[in-house]
Amino acid sequence: MATPDIASRRLAAGALAAGFADLRPPLAPNEARIAAERCLFCFDAPCVTACPTSIDIPLFVRQIATANVEGAARTILDSNILGGMCARVCPTETLCEQACVRAAEERPIEIGRLQRHATDRLMESGIQPYRQGPSTGRSVAVVGAGPAGLACAHALAVAGHAVTIYEARPKLGGLNEYGIAAYKTVDGFAQREVAFVLGVGGINVVHGRRLGAGLTIDELAATHDAVFLAVGLDTVNRLGIEDALDGVVDGVSLIADIRQASDLAAIPIGRRVVVIGGGMTAIDVASQARRLGAEEVTIAYRRAAAQMGASPYEQRLAQTDGVLIRTGVVPRRVIAEGGRVVALEVERPATGERLTLPCDQLFRAIGQAIVADEVAPLAIVSGRIVVDEERRTSRPGVWAGGDCVAGGDDLTVTAVEDGKRAAASIDRALREASGG
Repeated sequence: MATPDIASRRLAAGALAAGFADLRPPLAPNEARIAAERCLFCFDAPCVTACPTSIDIPLFVRQIATANVEGAARTILDSNILGGMCARVCPTETLCEQACVRAAEERPIEIGRLQRHATDRLMESGIQPYRQGPSTGRSVAVVGAGPAGLACAHALAVAGHAVTIYEARPKLGGLNEYGIAAYKTVDGFAQREVAFVLGVGGINVVHGRRLGAGLTIDELAATHDAVFLAVGLDTVNRLGIEDALDGVVDGVSLIADIRQASDLAAIPIGRRVVVIGGGMTAIDVASQARRLGAEEVTIAYRRAAAQMGASPYEQRLAQTDGVLIRTGVVPRRVIAEGGRVVALEVERPATGERLTLPCDQLFRAIGQAIVADEVAPLAIVSGRIVVDEERRTSRPGVWAGGDCVAGGDDLTVTAVEDGKRAAASIDRALREASGG
């Protein structure tokens, strides 16, 4: 991939390290206490309603304020077993913190950082508050070890069911390990959290098994009492224009490469980069391209800024990094020379004006879909699995959750809630089937 137009080692090691340092550093104990004491401990607190996993936020904040940090962590983890990661990557500015009554008068309680303070302290202590429940004699297959799969597996193990996780990749964690900007979760936290989740016991892990590649729903249903699919999305949407060129890359691939790199300087990045899309993937790709040394980075998005999937905070973060966000532009043509991308031509539909955006690297970040053959014959809509409120699919005995299901918003916290809901439904179904 390295060409004269690709910059792979322009930044000094110190500059690279600074660009990928912790985005939101942890609170010191005294800072946490002061931040917690600002909370009004509302009755019927709106922040709880705004949390997809319904964490009792006033309770855990009060526990921090009274120096019961372990209790605070238990309050969080009882509702969201991946509360440590969610504290780092949740768009709290549009969820719990936006709903905080303090936000109207000054600034909201720092719920995300307080949540991180409590969960980090518990995990660092080595305390494991969860244990596998008494055996029910039932087994459940969980396909995919991302947030939804891990949350479901943990809840099922606590309920006493034997769980086998089938994971295609070498590491567990899904997007928490492979799909989140490196500066949002540093120091191998994703794998520490995975180890904490598996510490409950009763969860067997089988690596190298991918649905559709020698592993079928029929096989899983025949060897387990229930199946939960948390397979994520594995195909990146195409642009609908010619883009099979050198220098045109899937955005999710760059994010994964950065997360797994032992030497960030070895990752080739263009001098002039264009990212197509408006969601979190587009923002993460663009910001990290700048931090890797790209001189010009432009996001091209077809709608208005208010319609971007990325929150206003994330948009401002990218702009602070030096990313130019162009809205209301539709890709019309990828321009190439010698088989390599040199520019993207876009159009403003409102006026018909066409612009040429020079680039030596073009990243697609316009969404993903599931491979339908892998989940046949389940009901699929718009490239995702159809489920009901309990996350049951169209096939009896098979549930699904996370990014692979229709109607989701591609957040870690909502994937965790999917896993929780599915686990509760599976547990209920298995107990009813056995007369329990």
